[in-house]
Order: sequence, then C-alpha cells, then structure tokens
Amino acid sequence: MPRVKGSFVTRKRRKKILKLAKGYYGAKHLLFKTAKEQVMHSYKYAYRDRRRRKRDFRKLWITRINAAAKLNELSYSRLIHGLKLAKIEVNRKMLADIAVNDAKGFSAICKQAHKAIEKSVK
Repeated sequence: MPRVKGSFVTRKRRKKILKLAKGYYGAKHLLFKTAKEQVMHSYKYAYRDRRRRKRDFRKLWITRINAAAKLNELSYSRLIHGLKLAKIEVNRKMLADIAVNDAKGFSAICKQAHKAIEKSVK
C-alpha cells in the first residue's frame, strides 16, 4: 500500500491558520507553530471579551445616567428606584441615550421619579 503524506490537506490547514494570524507581530504571523498558539489565544480573548463588552457598556450607561442624574439633584440609585415606583420601564441603554442627547427630556423623567419617591414616603 502506498504511503500518503497528505501535503495538500496539511498545507491548506497551515495556510488557514497563517491567514488568521495576518498582522500579528514578529514570528507570530510567519511561523506555523507560534501562529497557531497565538490564534488559539486570540479565539479565547474574543470569546471572553464578547461577554465583557456587555459588562463594559452597562457600566458606561450607568456612569452616564448617574452624571446626568446628579445634575438633576438625584443619585443613580434614587433615580432607578423612583422610576420603578413611577412604573416607568426604560432600560439603561435608552436612559443613557436620553441623558446624553435630550437633557430636557431626561430632567422630565427625573422629575417624575422624584415625585414618585416623595409620594411613596408620605
């Protein structure tokens, strides 16, 4: 039985990895072994950071909402509590967008939240 070296398949697999490693620094885009290691690490980083991105954006939205709420004499936690009491269902992404782009609209939302807090205290 003849010996099969599999050069076509091997070359195809290696070219695929080296293509993925294009743009990496040093030997990581030239040598197959180091390129393969770096590509595997890159996949791990991408998987991890797809989840981390969601956390980072939520932190950003909360920071923006808090900054805008402070301008309206409310803290972030009191604002969110007031919105829940007033039964205003708006997510943090939209609230942050309103805070950045529509200051008057955000202050109206803050007033409603403040009224709901005062109403619940009485």
